[in-house]
Amino acid sequence: MSDSLSTPEDAEKGQTDLGQKKFAMKDASHPPSDLDPHDHNDIHQSKFSVYTRDFERTLIKYNIEARGVRRVLPHECHPLTWRSYLQPFFLWSSVNLAAQNVTLGMLAPTIFALSFRDASLCAFFGSLIGATGVSYIGTFGPISGNRTLIFARYTFGWYPSKLLVILNLIVLLGYSMIDLVIAGQILSAVSVNGSMSIVVGIIVVAIIGWLITTFGISVFHTYQRYAFIPQLIAYSILYGVSSHNYDLSTPSQGDSRTVVGSRISFLSLTLAAAITYGGSAADYFVYYPPTTAPVALFSISLVSLLCSFTFTYCIGIGLASGISSIPAYDMAYAQSQGALIVAGFTESTSPSNFNTGFGKFLSVVTALGLVANLALPTYSSGIDFQVLGKNFQKIPRVVWNSVGVIIYTVCALAGRGHLAEIFTNFLALMGYWVIIWIGITLEEQFLFRSRFGFRMGIGKKEDRRGWGQSYDWMCWDQPEKLPYGIAALIAFLVGWAGAILCMAQYWYTGPIAKLIGEHGADVSPTCLPA
Repeated sequence: MSDSLSTPEDAEKGQTDLGQKKFAMKDASHPPSDLDPHDHNDIHQSKFSVYTRDFERTLIKYNIEARGVRRVLPHECHPLTWRSYLQPFFLWSSVNLAAQNVTLGMLAPTIFALSFRDASLCAFFGSLIGATGVSYIGTFGPISGNRTLIFARYTFGWYPSKLLVILNLIVLLGYSMIDLVIAGQILSAVSVNGSMSIVVGIIVVAIIGWLITTFGISVFHTYQRYAFIPQLIAYSILYGVSSHNYDLSTPSQGDSRTVVGSRISFLSLTLAAAITYGGSAADYFVYYPPTTAPVALFSISLVSLLCSFTFTYCIGIGLASGISSIPAYDMAYAQSQGALIVAGFTESTSPSNFNTGFGKFLSVVTALGLVANLALPTYSSGIDFQVLGKNFQKIPRVVWNSVGVIIYTVCALAGRGHLAEIFTNFLALMGYWVIIWIGITLEEQFLFRSRFGFRMGIGKKEDRRGWGQSYDWMCWDQPEKLPYGIAALIAFLVGWAGAILCMAQYWYTGPIAKLIGEHGADVSPTCLPA
């Protein structure tokens, strides 16, 4: 076997020069998988380790990504081309042109009693703030070569960062559960007399999502490069055939303080929905070379996230605003949020009536489009399980992917009748920890690891280097070289204390949140960074 540098494709599968040399004398016909370069005890391995390595070699044989959390070295990165800079736009557009965001937009008129104008503005600015955080975190993928929550170790240390991993797994699996429920609702609504149950739709979409993420990052990116096209066409048609039913005149309901509280709560919800991608944003760009321009990657990601979020939110807001005046919309929403999307296609009163098989076909397209949204958290959940520790890292990513799929599929089957409650009571809460973590990361980056920090007397001389260059990215799996993370953990817990004071959920309203309007206002996402 050659001693030359491994190709990016080899690195992606888990084959590296170190691993090739390590196993050359054992069996040159079987390339190694994602081995721990610091593990020098290969002679005395347990049967479990032998079985997992054999399994990983089988994955490589069938071109399935076996690489886990190990850092991607600069020579293992993919070549940087103009297409590389377009990929973030395609990725985030495919992920967010999804029925999940349409159904979230429906909450503005139905739960928060907001007008179309108020809800749309809140959706835009909430998406802008959330997308900014996600785009910022994404820039650390190329610079570090590390997965997102590996990067978190440089602020929180080895052990406290595991808390972030657990919280992010809850976010990823929770989002996946919501995707499956919505897809099941839509597929059930378009079937003849509801002959396909929501359960069947959930299982079908879960299997498709599992297949795409099993083959790894190359298949994942290839799928996301084109998945947005049918979704953009379908949602553009949905807007065209349903927009005349939108209620653009009814004002927001309640007194002035209550309306302000509702605006803040919905803005916080859309912010939380967007910023939760921050817990995995760098995962998808670790194969980009360190020479990738951070400003370009940030800007392209921001534009894609903002446009796709706002577009789908506004469609959902519009559909829900017509519930009070369109009986077919009212009946559909009483059935499920997914059924209202189908009604938007099939219950048009315009001359170009889509109450035909084509309208139902487009509904199926939107349901299957959730696979793109589902693939992202499914892939990252397999990575995050490995980030929990070296023992978890011994189990291949594809196994953890499968475990994640089983968990969120079971949860979707159990919670398929409570989607609105899940959105309002769980989604906003999931975004709190990401906001706190990004706030701490910003402080670390711009106060303690920057030229500004050095001039202020709180940074080190060596931290005057460029973006992300003050970190030792090679010590990602060496606890003794990472910070203890005590200061970050204390700041994190203080942030959660603030969240408790400022949150407004169905089951609890904090003392500060109670001060705004009749129902309170969820001001946590806007106050947590402070």
